[in-house]
This record gives sequence, structure tokens and C-alpha cells, in this order.
Amino acid sequence: METIINGFKTNRAFAVTSVLVLCLLLIAIAAPVIAPYDPTHAAMKDAFLEPGAQHLFGTDKLGRDCFSRVLYGARASLTGVLVLVASVFVVGTTMGVVSGYFGGKVDMVIMRISDMMISFPGMILAIAIAGIMGGSLVNAVFALTIVSWTKYARLSRSMVLKVKRRDFVEAAIVNGGTPGHILWVHILPNILPMMVITAAADIGALMMELAGLSFLGFGSQPPAPEWGLMLNEGRQQLQTAPWLMFFPGLAIFVTVVVFNLWGDNLRDVRDPRGDVED
Repeated sequence: METIINGFKTNRAFAVTSVLVLCLLLIAIAAPVIAPYDPTHAAMKDAFLEPGAQHLFGTDKLGRDCFSRVLYGARASLTGVLVLVASVFVVGTTMGVVSGYFGGKVDMVIMRISDMMISFPGMILAIAIAGIMGGSLVNAVFALTIVSWTKYARLSRSMVLKVKRRDFVEAAIVNGGTPGHILWVHILPNILPMMVITAAADIGALMMELAGLSFLGFGSQPPAPEWGLMLNEGRQQLQTAPWLMFFPGLAIFVTVVVFNLWGDNLRDVRDPRGDVED
């Protein structure tokens, strides 16, 4: 935490991107207050209105206000991707720590499962899993968690293997430290900063994948306002009503860029290239 606070003072890019991330989160939280219309209210007489003073982003085929839907879509998209990142982080890091610390057959089983998952194209496997389970945001998050945890498992395993050889860990073992105590006190504090930075840097990529599943019909379902789903709904009117795809696409683009820049700057602030320390 102290490192991040110092980063605000010394790294202007990190401070700016952190403010932008905070703004995105605040927009998502305050969507019910900011949105001028109900995002699911249909008014057929207002269908396909061009962007203007009454409807800033125009309306869709059902006459729903696109500005309100984009704002509410921030809630669905950001909530979905944050839950996805958290689940991938927890599952992958836990599997990697267990594999690296205990080794032996446990390590072999977990790493062979990881190899099997990596051998399949990730997005295609996620589509297959989500298709079997049925289209919903929860199922899309579950499917992407299954195909994405291997990266975190391999990274955390390699870091645990490195920390295990440090003198302070060997001293703790000699002094009778239990596996639980060694993991919580000596190993996890040394690998968590790097794992958190990796998760932060992956938010943008995982948002693209989650939006992709919704676009293909395996994520959020109508009439929910979600950016990927809005792109799918507007693709048939690309030539006659381009704003239906432009504004949710712009929202995805801006959000992904902001989180990618924030993750890169967070890495620079924390400087994970240095060796792990006690």
C-alpha cells in the first residue's frame, strides 16, 4: 500500500490512469442517477432516432435510449470482468501455490491438467463450455475462469519454487513451522504483489473475452444492457444506424485502454522485475 501511495506522488501516469479507473467505477455505480431513461423501457415510436439533444447516443430498434444502456452496461461489464479476474486469480494462484509447495504427485496432477487446458484454444473451449451451460453472464464468467486459470497457476508455481529455496523459508521449516504457517507468513506475502499486478494487467484482455462471449450470444441475454450484447444487437443495422455499434464499441475501447495503461503503470510502480523479498 505504501508503494502505491508513493506511486501517486512520483508517477504521474499512474496517478492519471488511477483517476480514470476510479471515474469508470463511479460511472458504473452512479448509472441509475446519471441515466436519463430506463435502459429496458421500449418505445417503438422512438425507434432508430439519431443521436441528438433528447437522446445523446440515439435509440435502438425498440426505441430504448442508448446512452442509458451504455451507462448501465458499464455496471454489467465492469462487474462481470472484476468477478472474472477475482475468480481466475483465486483459482489459479491457489492451484499454483499448492502445486509448487507440496510438489510430487500433487504437482504432477495439477500441471498435467494445466497442460491439457493449454492444449485447447482458450476462446473456443470457453464457447463450448458456455454453450453447454447456456447463455448467461454467470456462465460466461465460469467458462472463462476454467480456461484462464492456468496462466496464474504456472506463474505462482514458479515463484513458489523460487521462494522455497530462500534461507528464511528453510529456517522456518527447521524451526518446526507448519505448512500453513509457512505459506501464509513467508510465501504468499512474497508472491501476491506480482500476482495482483498480473491480474490488474489482465483486466482489459478479459473484458474483451467476456464481451466477445456476449457478442456471440453466450454471455448476457436480452434485454440486459451489456456492451458485448449491444454490439450484437446493433450489427444488423450497421449501415442504417451505426451509432448502435459505435457507442458501446467506444465504451469497450476506452475501458480496455484505461485498464491496460493502469496495469502497466502499476507494474512500473511496484517494479516486479526485482527479486522477491522476505
